[in-house]
Amino acid sequence: MRPIQMVDLKAQYLKIKNEVDKAVINTIESGAFINGPQVKAFKANLENYLDVNAVIPCANGTDALQIALMALGLKPGDEVIVPSFTYVATAEVIALLRLTPVMIDVDPDTFNVTADLIEAAITDKTKAVVPVHLFGQSVDMEPVLKLADKYGLYVVEDNAQAIGADYTFSDGRVSKTGTLGNIGCTSFYPSKNLGAYGDGGAIFTKDLALAEQLQRIASHGQSKRYYHDCVGVNSRLDSVQAAILTIKLAKLDEYAQARQKVAGSYDLAFNSVKDIQIPAKQQNSTHVYHQYTLKVPAQKRDALQNYLKEKNIPSMIYYPVPLNEQKAFLPFIKEKNRSLPVTESLCRSVLSLPVHTEMDQEQLDYICNEVLAFFK
Repeated sequence: MRPIQMVDLKAQYLKIKNEVDKAVINTIESGAFINGPQVKAFKANLENYLDVNAVIPCANGTDALQIALMALGLKPGDEVIVPSFTYVATAEVIALLRLTPVMIDVDPDTFNVTADLIEAAITDKTKAVVPVHLFGQSVDMEPVLKLADKYGLYVVEDNAQAIGADYTFSDGRVSKTGTLGNIGCTSFYPSKNLGAYGDGGAIFTKDLALAEQLQRIASHGQSKRYYHDCVGVNSRLDSVQAAILTIKLAKLDEYAQARQKVAGSYDLAFNSVKDIQIPAKQQNSTHVYHQYTLKVPAQKRDALQNYLKEKNIPSMIYYPVPLNEQKAFLPFIKEKNRSLPVTESLCRSVLSLPVHTEMDQEQLDYICNEVLAFFK
């Protein structure tokens, strides 16, 4: 049996090696390393895939979030609502811009924020909400968008883990995650569902005026070279990464199907085990399984992880510490003793198993059998 990895990027590369190698060599030979034709082609392809008016490629997913918030013209002290159960970048950029991250709890089954939880946190200082489509499926966005309209809030989607997922509205319309709010952001970190071979990210929107501002900010605040209309940053996707991402974008739906097949095998194996809760699926969203995350009794979680490690099965805890308990964010917590019970419980009970495009049946059977053996 091949060694099991959380994400097997080498095996994935070997399947597309000829295409990737040719694209990389052609890019290097062109000498157009920054904003070359490869970046323009990838931008156009991603716009078409997502059905948005504008994609602004950038250097990484954190930059994408920062640039998105900068483009909204928010002022220091303005509040931005985010889940506490997410990666640090979501709240980090809010604090970096001297805005106030307001961290809220999540649904215990989908791990995503809900409109009810968001509304309970809205104050007269709230200006935006950043729903995170965690682990590969959409937040239930229709009620969130209605809430944003009611209170006049911006919606910036953190789509780093769910690119390619579909959300279905009550009237039957289907849209890609990241295209539902004012701005969507994603990361092309290598382990993402659409991953580069280095860093990268993108911002997307249907609002052309907003797109112009996003593009200005990502390029030193300039709309024309050497003419700077606002203070911006320097954040670019390089041509080599764009060439690779163009190849992988064409296979993104195929990659999602491979991940869904792995998840289906896990679901079948674990669904009847009393101490395992398999990932819940949002009814109106597809799931592209950036992570396959179990909930198990807190007193057994670490023992399970150690047992799997002994069996050469990797696993990860996303996330071991809630953001509202992280030292960096303590100055932003108004109610020092406020509890987020679901988030705190999840941090003690979640465990993510390997899920990627190159898993074979032998590996899957081995993982399933060992997890089941632990709970016997």
